[in-house]
Amino acid sequence: MNKSTEEVLNRGMTYLREKMGTVDAEYFIYLVIKEQFDYTEWQREYFDNKSPKEISRESSEYIRQHPFKGKKAKII
Repeated sequence: MNKSTEEVLNRGMTYLREKMGTVDAEYFIYLVIKEQFDYTEWQREYFDNKSPKEISRESSEYIRQHPFKGKKAKII
């Protein structure tokens, strides 16, 4: 396993443990493996069941609740 892969996995598990607790984080990983979870398929099913208006409303609400706090960068 290369260093960046290990770093991402460690950060991910740390985040899951902080947000879900150790038991639920481990159970989440178990379910992803057991169900052969396909994130792309899951997202497709999720968004296929929403209208463009719903997606727009939800994304606007997310932006309102999570304002950008980083440095602005000009992209040419």
